[in-house]
Amino acid sequence: MQDDTTRIVTVTMNPAIDLACTVPGFAAGAVNRVAEYQSDAAGKGVNIAGLLRRFGLPVAVTGFLGTENARIFEKRFSDLGVADEFVRVPGETRIGIKVLDPESRSTTDINFPGLAPDAGHMDRLAETVERLSGEAEIVVIAGSLPVGVAPDAVGRLVQVVKAQGAKAVVDTSGPALACAVDAAPWLVKPNDDELAELVGRPMESLDDLVAEARRMNAAGIATVAVSLGARGAVFVEDGRALLSRPPEVEAVSTVGAGDAMIGGLVAGMALGLPLEERVRKATALAAATVMRAGPALHDLNTAKVLESRIEITNLQVGG
Repeated sequence: MQDDTTRIVTVTMNPAIDLACTVPGFAAGAVNRVAEYQSDAAGKGVNIAGLLRRFGLPVAVTGFLGTENARIFEKRFSDLGVADEFVRVPGETRIGIKVLDPESRSTTDINFPGLAPDAGHMDRLAETVERLSGEAEIVVIAGSLPVGVAPDAVGRLVQVVKAQGAKAVVDTSGPALACAVDAAPWLVKPNDDELAELVGRPMESLDDLVAEARRMNAAGIATVAVSLGARGAVFVEDGRALLSRPPEVEAVSTVGAGDAMIGGLVAGMALGLPLEERVRKATALAAATVMRAGPALHDLNTAKVLESRIEITNLQVGG
């Protein structure tokens, strides 16, 4: 930690140990040989925390962590210089195997079951988030939920954060996203499919997408960022709607790209950057992450080079 105040907190209720394997010509039902691999302590909030530290921002991390394989996370937190406030739960944090095939440019995910926190663990997490939110400017709640944790847990945490005067940022999906939106966090980042599921109809045009985002703005959500994959992302805030398009890059893996986008937006918020600069930074970081196999960037150099190549358009749609 770089000062006495925790400026940013990330919450990861369902972290994972990501084992990324590069397997040229991967084939199910056959013997496959791994060309290279790496193992990372990951999960959306963990990845975001690592990126925020690249900007020199003070960060604390919390969520649920299994006692039986916590060491890989503890080492990463120590290496990053983040405050470890995770609630320990009996058992093992889940493992996620990602098989990357450079020949077909495909990724195959094999996800193990995760932890099953009980009501007492959830209460401890809420108490931890409440305490940390009193010292924070921004609290990021990111990722899926563990087995047995109700979707309204995310909305509950958003309310805790807001009650302490911090800004809640949410990146999740499905019923958890719906509960979060009802609690009106500062920022949400669905992709276009998740937004369509949330509103119950397809997003057939950018006009549709921006109209729904503006409705969310009117309901108290200051910023809505909707990722569109390789097509870029739309950002709607304070009456403005921006479409950002990344340059074409050699894609290795999309793992962690959404986390990088959130990390860029949150870093921009913490640094007081205007919307267009936040958008440019977030899009460049996401594009840079796609260019490597792991879920996290080791430096910001590639993203800085890409920033000047991001196309940003003001969308005059909706009304």
